[in-house]
Order: sequence, then C-alpha cells, then structure tokens
Amino acid sequence: MKNSIVPRGLINWIVKIIMTEVMEDYVKLIEAMVEKVTDYGKTSIELAKLQALDKTTEVVSSLVPHGIVLILTLIFLLFLNFGCALWLGEILGKIYYGLLIVAVFNGVIGICVHFFMHKWLKKKVGDSFIKQVLK
Repeated sequence: MKNSIVPRGLINWIVKIIMTEVMEDYVKLIEAMVEKVTDYGKTSIELAKLQALDKTTEVVSSLVPHGIVLILTLIFLLFLNFGCALWLGEILGKIYYGLLIVAVFNGVIGICVHFFMHKWLKKKVGDSFIKQVLK
C-alpha cells in the first residue's frame, strides 16, 4: 500500500479514535447495566423482606385470637373439672375422692390423646400453619 494517498499513520490514528469512542460507549452501557442489575437486586431483596413481614404479620394476627379463645376454653375446663370434682366428692362423702376421680379421668384422656391422636393433631396443626404461611 505504498501508493495510497492517505498515510498509514493517519489511518491508524483514525481507527484508534473510533475504537476509543466505541469502547467508551461500551463502558457506559456496561456501567448502566451494572447499575440497573444492582437496583433490581436491592428491589428484589426489599420485596422479599416485605413479603416475609406480611406473612409473619398474617400468621401472628391469626394466632392471637385463637390463643385467646384457647386460654378462655382452658379456664372454663379447669373450673368445670374443679366443680365436677367437688360435686363428686360431696356425693362420695370425701372431697379428695372427687378430685382423684377427675384427675384419673383427665389422665386417661391425656394418655389416649397422646397415643392415639398425637400424629393426627401434629399433622392438623402443621397443615394449618403451612396453609396460613402460603395463603
């Protein structure tokens, strides 16, 4: 290419300028892309936190009324058992007879629930909790 009108150094200089501008554009594009990916990641993390907070709030808010009803029911059953024990004790002549009979009755019910209904209750409670979380 000795017969060329444009000197070789000028061509190299022009190519270098064009490549520098193209590379700068690529760098700007990559920086913009990295910034968008970073923003997307931060937004995704924030969304996951908010979703977890929403589910936790939902589960806790549904457990509180159930807990109150459970406590009131247990208090009712406690006084019902105590009343039945006193009544049976009065019928049998000694108060502690009634207390012992009610205690044995409650123990038998507890043993039956433990041995025969433990897995069923565990499954029902677990399913209910999972249903609340995945709702």
